[in-house]
Amino acid sequence: MERSVVEKERISKLNAAPVRERGKYVLYWMQASVRALRNPALEYAVERANDADVPVLVVFGLFEKYPEASERHFAFLLECISDAGKQLEERGIEFVLVHQVPTTVVKALAADAVSVVTDRGYLRLLREWRSQVATEIDCRMVQIEGDVVVPVQLVSDKEETAARTIRPKIHKYMPKFLHPLERVTPKNTTGKAGMLASTLATLKEFELLDWRDPLAVLAKLDVDRSVPRVTWITGGATHAEAMLADFLKHKLKDFAANRNEPAQDFGSNMSPYLHYGGISVVHLVMEALKHKTSASKEGVDSFIEELVVRRELSMNLVFYNPHYDAYACIPNYARITLDEHRHDEREPTYTLQELEAGVTYDECWNACQREMVVRGKMHGYMRMYWAKKIIEWTSSPEEAYERCLLLNNRWELDGRDPNGYAGVAWSFGKHDQGWAERAIFGKVRYMNKQGLHRKFKMELYVNKIDKLVREVGLPPHLDEVSKQSTAHARKQQKTLSDVQPQKKKPKVK
Repeated sequence: MERSVVEKERISKLNAAPVRERGKYVLYWMQASVRALRNPALEYAVERANDADVPVLVVFGLFEKYPEASERHFAFLLECISDAGKQLEERGIEFVLVHQVPTTVVKALAADAVSVVTDRGYLRLLREWRSQVATEIDCRMVQIEGDVVVPVQLVSDKEETAARTIRPKIHKYMPKFLHPLERVTPKNTTGKAGMLASTLATLKEFELLDWRDPLAVLAKLDVDRSVPRVTWITGGATHAEAMLADFLKHKLKDFAANRNEPAQDFGSNMSPYLHYGGISVVHLVMEALKHKTSASKEGVDSFIEELVVRRELSMNLVFYNPHYDAYACIPNYARITLDEHRHDEREPTYTLQELEAGVTYDECWNACQREMVVRGKMHGYMRMYWAKKIIEWTSSPEEAYERCLLLNNRWELDGRDPNGYAGVAWSFGKHDQGWAERAIFGKVRYMNKQGLHRKFKMELYVNKIDKLVREVGLPPHLDEVSKQSTAHARKQQKTLSDVQPQKKKPKVK
């Protein structure tokens, strides 16, 4: 039986094909875990290569037409890839970045591989890719689940209804998986960079990209440039570790008390790194636990709740619910009550273009939308309010759902992530309970601007984002919409600032 530094629960064979006895390398198809540090899939690949006395070849297939991806997403991804490539090179492990659909290049390279190792993806397309490759190659393919603390199918064999139902299941298994990942030394290194790749005729069929120069690669790609890259954050494990260190030192202790305050930046900023697999979630939890004292307990517990329970609840959703990216995924009570109120008067309503530019009468909502546009990251609490108001300002709940997903996936650095799909679904009643019935929302939880001002320093938040927008500037197409709509929005603000859907009065019997 194979021995491994990776827990057996993280390992799954994707096909019944045998190991190729005379393969030239073990192929690690890097896709979801874009890092060389604390990467279970990589360490497992090194182990299997050592067993076969061959080197490891790591490949990343860059597909520029990935659904809903833009310059912003590719810029951050390429920074993660470049950082991973440098660290792989330091270990003597060959890495190639190929300008091709991943399935095409992996199937081609599998012809000379002892076996193929890959990391686990949870979204539909990522699962389809892995299934397709596993079915069509004639050597063994193994998947390693290294981007959650507890493997999804170990936690539960069904879709969970809420955080309260999955929390005890995760906590039951967490201790088993919270330990450092042993780093395996490759027996066969490739020496000079490109030595192995240069001998492979298969790779001559493809365009190899220079992973050392992410900006040059980005310039080559045919991608959506209307969503520009951001510069306040840089992809890659090296930068993730620096940001983590700052969070642990300056924010973790008071995280529970301050995380919901929009005017303060008390978030860890780990979500973009986690989305691209640029840092290990197990490592994040272990580092947070090292800082747990009587004074910091509340902050550490709150951080781990968000990082593990809430995040892995979202993994559960996208794995077990085939409609995770559609209105059909919301629970029956929410669908029924929103349908009952679909003809309620909505005043005002906005076009998608007006929402995207952040030109509503609500200065708090405009601020969080524009924060997402210019930073690629919206404050966590404001994400909930943001989606709730889109429900209120859109002619149907189905269209509102589509708008939330479109805007989130387009502008957020971590768009197209299980967390994003779960977050939008929550705003429509998923993983939640029924509340007092009111217009438009029915029994789905409602949030209003008065509540924001009562709880938080919203004027400071709005001023902070206004200043940021002046410094960075809106993308040209949104700036034009903003200029055209400013006067109209100010006029609305005077008449609508206190308008909110009213609670439904009980019927008199």
